[in-house]
Amino acid sequence: MTDQQALLATTTSAVRAIIDEKVAELVAAGTARPKVGLVPTMGALHDGHGALFEQARAENDLVIASIFVNPLQFDQPEDYEHYPRDLEADLELVTEYGGDIVFAPSTQHMYPGFPDAPHIRVSAGQMGQMFEGASRPGHFDGVCTVVAKLWNILMPPPPAVFRSYFGRKDAQQLAIVTRMAKDLNIDVKIRPVELVRAPSGLALSSRNVRLDDHGMEKALGLSKALHFLSDQATRGEPLDISAARDMIRAHEDVDLDYLEIVDPDTLTPLTEEQLAAPLEREALALVAAWVPPVRLIDNMLLSP
Repeated sequence: MTDQQALLATTTSAVRAIIDEKVAELVAAGTARPKVGLVPTMGALHDGHGALFEQARAENDLVIASIFVNPLQFDQPEDYEHYPRDLEADLELVTEYGGDIVFAPSTQHMYPGFPDAPHIRVSAGQMGQMFEGASRPGHFDGVCTVVAKLWNILMPPPPAVFRSYFGRKDAQQLAIVTRMAKDLNIDVKIRPVELVRAPSGLALSSRNVRLDDHGMEKALGLSKALHFLSDQATRGEPLDISAARDMIRAHEDVDLDYLEIVDPDTLTPLTEEQLAAPLEREALALVAAWVPPVRLIDNMLLSP
């Protein structure tokens, strides 16, 4: 936590100048390899983002937050237009959690000529076409394009170490950006931040506020199904994914989109033969379902 207001920059040249200056100050003060952490966001920040900033603050000498509502991630123009924007409130929250710098560019600064640009985009490949990508075509291409741009803009100069923070709540996004950094040889260390759950077991999400008491009870079916699979894996039992799906479908009005068990690195679903035998290595259970009036996602790492 800090009482000093986070510095705001809205252009690439301005934010790079601030980062260069801060890294130089740290080196001059005796920090041989300053650690710089980036928390990429689309704004509308709330305390649920706090875990990202808290981990970044604990692990780095300098913490940067990016706030940019990325139009390439939206498949419905009206959703993009109505996405909440409150930069003043976001600045206050970043400051509260100890952030040092906020990069909040305009759409035209990030994508000159938008909506006709950018012409060149980063593809998430097969990993971006399944699960959430199947429901939102092109979404992960938009994520990869903006994250790659942010890494390029905000990467600190040598000898600094650069880290980027992503929540495990969006497990598919985490897997994709991790793979992108590796495949494109981008010198950034991906730092996962643990998923935060309410005492009931429900994964925290800004969408939860739209659920009434009955909706919250139905939503708990997702985490209960994941814990069921986790317990089976821990006991060395075959994974009964059909029974887990039935646990979710047992709730009236809940529409299961998918529940799959996948390789955490590639998102490739485990085969029937693999599910029928005790796990030999970690796997990831992914689930998404409509619990009126919202669509919820959750996941859990399964350990043998």
